[in-house]
Amino acid sequence: MARLLEYIISVDHRSERYDANGHCVGPATSGPLKFPDRLDWDLNEELVDIIERAAEDAEKRTKDLQLRIMVHDAFGKGAIKKCKLGPDGFIQMAIQLAFYKEHQQFCLTYEAGMMRLFRDGRTETVRPVTQQSCAFVKAMCNPKTSKEECRKLLYFACENHQETARRAMIGEGVDRHLFCLYIVSKALKIDSPFLQQVLGEPWRLSTSQTPHDQTGVLRTNEFPERLSFGGGFGPVRQCLDQL
Repeated sequence: MARLLEYIISVDHRSERYDANGHCVGPATSGPLKFPDRLDWDLNEELVDIIERAAEDAEKRTKDLQLRIMVHDAFGKGAIKKCKLGPDGFIQMAIQLAFYKEHQQFCLTYEAGMMRLFRDGRTETVRPVTQQSCAFVKAMCNPKTSKEECRKLLYFACENHQETARRAMIGEGVDRHLFCLYIVSKALKIDSPFLQQVLGEPWRLSTSQTPHDQTGVLRTNEFPERLSFGGGFGPVRQCLDQL
């Protein structure tokens, strides 16, 4: 979806293929491709009822979702790197600090780590909440802590987060291994209270986002108006914060 959005923003809507009402300009042609065939579904009353109830439930959940996008342009990753901090770790620590100040507690946080080093590799979970991140957050919330100490703890937290992300990318994460153990336990009909507890804990923060400029055609330095919001994960539980 992120790649499609970038293509539409940078190429498609500038090609003058559409009129003011959004309709295609010129006659419809199939080119080398055949026109698609319409699929006619044979549905009984039971299936129709299931589909209608599913549609009503989806609409209800959509109306219950609140989405707010904040555009931050005070500084970017360049300024963060000049401070010798990783942008991802910096943002993760900012998220943890904001959540703690709002709720007065830490929570299980999800961040996706790409496993491109492996054939058919998909993702592994990076867990931003660590002893180092908690120490930084508590220091920031303590008025007696000096700025120098806060800066030092932020550096340690970002370095630890970057190392955690690296380990996840090379297959040294824990969550996919735990999930595989859970699948094996089900196949062997072995009851594991440990796996049930670990995998049953709710993720209250989902912080993953698809990066910008996956297509290489945005050229945001020349055309900043082409910047897209990429994509991310939607809520999976009630009362969640999705960032």
